[in-house]
Amino acid sequence: MDSDQRRKWKRVNNSGGKIALKLILSFRSLTLGITSFLFILFYFYGSDRSPFRPVLRVSGFTRVFPNLLTDDYFSGGGKPPPLVIESRVLLPDHLLLVLSNRVQRGESFECVYYPQLGDAADVLDEMLVKLAISADDYQESKSIVRCELPPVNFSAAADLRRTGGEVVEGNWMRSAVNQTADDDNADSVPDWGMVVYEAILDSNTVVVLAKGLNLKPHRDVNPAEFRCHFSLSHFNKQDSFIFTTEATAAAQEVVRCLLPRSIRNNNTELAEGIRVTVSRVATASPALPSVAKVYNPKSHGMRGEGEAKYELCACTMLWNQAAVLKEWVMYHSWLGVERWFIYDNNSDDGLQDVADELNNQNHNVTRHVWPWVKAQEAGFSHCALRAKYECKWVGFFDVDEFFYLPRHRGSQNSLPGQNSLRALVSNYTDSPTIAEVRTMCHSFGPSGLTAPPKQGVTVGYTCRVQAPERHKSFVRPDLLDVTLLNIVHHFKLREGYRTTNVAETTAVINHYKYQVWDTFKAKFFRRVSTYVTNWQDDQNKGSKDRAPGLGTEAVEPPDWRLRFCEVWDTGLKDFVLDTFADVATGLLPWERSSSSAASAR
Repeated sequence: MDSDQRRKWKRVNNSGGKIALKLILSFRSLTLGITSFLFILFYFYGSDRSPFRPVLRVSGFTRVFPNLLTDDYFSGGGKPPPLVIESRVLLPDHLLLVLSNRVQRGESFECVYYPQLGDAADVLDEMLVKLAISADDYQESKSIVRCELPPVNFSAAADLRRTGGEVVEGNWMRSAVNQTADDDNADSVPDWGMVVYEAILDSNTVVVLAKGLNLKPHRDVNPAEFRCHFSLSHFNKQDSFIFTTEATAAAQEVVRCLLPRSIRNNNTELAEGIRVTVSRVATASPALPSVAKVYNPKSHGMRGEGEAKYELCACTMLWNQAAVLKEWVMYHSWLGVERWFIYDNNSDDGLQDVADELNNQNHNVTRHVWPWVKAQEAGFSHCALRAKYECKWVGFFDVDEFFYLPRHRGSQNSLPGQNSLRALVSNYTDSPTIAEVRTMCHSFGPSGLTAPPKQGVTVGYTCRVQAPERHKSFVRPDLLDVTLLNIVHHFKLREGYRTTNVAETTAVINHYKYQVWDTFKAKFFRRVSTYVTNWQDDQNKGSKDRAPGLGTEAVEPPDWRLRFCEVWDTGLKDFVLDTFADVATGLLPWERSSSSAASAR
């Protein structure tokens, strides 16, 4: 295309772009005006004394065009729904896009980056397209797409398209609108160091999770220092309608605030989908950037009205551990765990397929995508709120940790029975004072192995450190402190409640902490806890969170396979082989595929 043709093409497309831009802005203004008007009516006339109570239930684009954005649309064989970007966040190693609608599993996407300066036609000419890293479901009705970080001199306000598709005018024009500061974030896409990233409804309050509060770990603070702000639109807009409420609790990355008065007086579930952020009272700094909308756990997969709660549930957070999930779930299901909350921290090893297989075998597993890095404590606070509606007890432990009820010397019944772990904690369900049951951990080493054991960790690793380390807990989620303060291993309890420690002769945890080198090396890529130093950082060398004698480089020591071996302990191995191995084949349940397991039943 010669220069004259190029200039003509730009003039034509720029003219069309301006028309499209006006239409976009007109539609957005109309939508914002209507929803804001309803919000104001609801706020001022929504008391119990008012005869007029308009119903407000907002979840962005999905409420306006539901037929375009549901999975049912795909089954009709029509055109796939538009990709509606709700928020963007710059994480340390990638750009996260949150979509307001679900996408099909297996769909492939491309991330579209634009230069930070230039008119609409220049943007289209100079855009950069890269294949997205991955896509996933998020919060039942949304999706996320992970993109590479934007190149130098390119905006973080990236767009999205299906692989091989064209950049539709709405997408790149929306980015041009961004650069006039009238959409999500433009050049102010929030950085992971300072952003409100989740908000979850809990009775007449909302629990807000935020980076950038810089609160000291393991202690609560005066909630009077904080306020929450609610809005129907993004907080960086001058025409946002914001309502402010007081905080009632604060600790680490969690702030709990009252809902706006009108919602408290009517129906708290109407808060779902409203945007929320946090600010400090004593400083002149603005509220934190926010990508969080209020999430109501009671609306998504909870037990039906009148159904009894599960006695025993488990929650964990993991990354790329699909290979061991089956063993962990199947083993603990036999011991009595009835419900599983799996927080997936950006895995790419087919974890959803394993969860589907487990559910096909009648294990009650829910995978919850948790895209936020180094936010394990906040994730467990989030999980505790979800579990309180379904579970009497919930355990917080890792997929390399296995509860073991040892053989009792002299007892006629020398092996623990089925559901024995559930029976253990249920002894305290009606206790007027006990809200947490703690169990000590024994750390196991590579046990001389150089490759992952084929029969699973419970059979393969049999040599451990003599002295116990740390503990893990089962808690009653409805009796936790309002701050939801936790140190991963245990929670702060409501005043008046206490912890009980299980004797090692009754139950212990086999923690397969130091496995064969290739498995252990994966831990160098990330530490999920907010307050635990990364392996590569030259800090806290004497901490129990580090492997003794190991530095900051993922280099295998020559004697790794022989380390951490002070006591040979085959108790759990013997129990697993006696209890779970198939009589005819010798296979353990987690060694078999779902089809073979089904035929065996």
